[in-house]
Amino acid sequence: CVCVCVCVCVCVCVCVCVCEINSLTYIYTAFTRPVGLPGIHEFSAIGLLDGRPIDYFDSDTQVKVPKEDWMKERMDKEYWDKGTSSRQTKQQWFKVNLKILTDRLRKNDTDNHVLQWRHGCEVNTEGSERKLSGIDQYSYDGEDFLSFDSHHKQWVAPMDGAMLTKRKWDGIQQLNDYTDGYLHNECVQWLDTFLKYRKEANIKASRPEVYMSARPVKNNRKLSCLATGFHPKEITMNIRRDGHLVDRLDGLQSTGVRPNGDGTHQIKMWVMIPGGDTAKYTCEVNHPASNIHEVKEWGKSLVG
Repeated sequence: CVCVCVCVCVCVCVCVCVCEINSLTYIYTAFTRPVGLPGIHEFSAIGLLDGRPIDYFDSDTQVKVPKEDWMKERMDKEYWDKGTSSRQTKQQWFKVNLKILTDRLRKNDTDNHVLQWRHGCEVNTEGSERKLSGIDQYSYDGEDFLSFDSHHKQWVAPMDGAMLTKRKWDGIQQLNDYTDGYLHNECVQWLDTFLKYRKEANIKASRPEVYMSARPVKNNRKLSCLATGFHPKEITMNIRRDGHLVDRLDGLQSTGVRPNGDGTHQIKMWVMIPGGDTAKYTCEVNHPASNIHEVKEWGKSLVG
């Protein structure tokens, strides 16, 4: 955590700490029969990075698909094919075990029941220290059914109907070792990988959109050039009059580079033009990161 303390007087100090918390979670949901409602499927699985969907699968499409552009770009076909196969296998596992649970708990077969599995990991970064935690839990009809206790490497059953499953799974040491290893190793590795890919996508160069406009101001015209939506912020903009550079001595003004609020930037320059001025004015923008050099002429658009 990053902590900032402000002391109002000798005896009163207020400290504010900011921690970076990242998580990777997968949620599987299965119903005993189709629900018949839009967007709700008999079986579905979704992957969440910091609470935002990154992949998805459901019983209707039968394909694991990316929900973020960077996932589509960075993960190869083999990853998605294996993911699809894994989801289809889990779909069958859920179908079988949901029926077993419904019979064991003596639930009404005519009702629709739901089994949900939520598992994943969370990393709390405090300076150079990382605190890891994992979650692996099942719920039946919205009630906690079974969860994994990483500290004791055993399953916890909050309801009597789950005791049979708890005893069975506790007796499979390989299963418990795998579950603990996934939560504290494999899951964290995937979390770090996805965070890296997301970060690289966010800082990927974005090309500027360039606009040139003019509006009357008394007997003159205010000629403006705007470049927006670019990243990173390093950019060069010039306004020329008949090929000659317009500068501050000519009345050139600029906002400088400003943030747009979405990770991109903008810059605007303008100059006042006398009403009878018939010279040719151009706006030149050079953005090295996106390899863009664009020239716009008032009334025309030239891109080079």
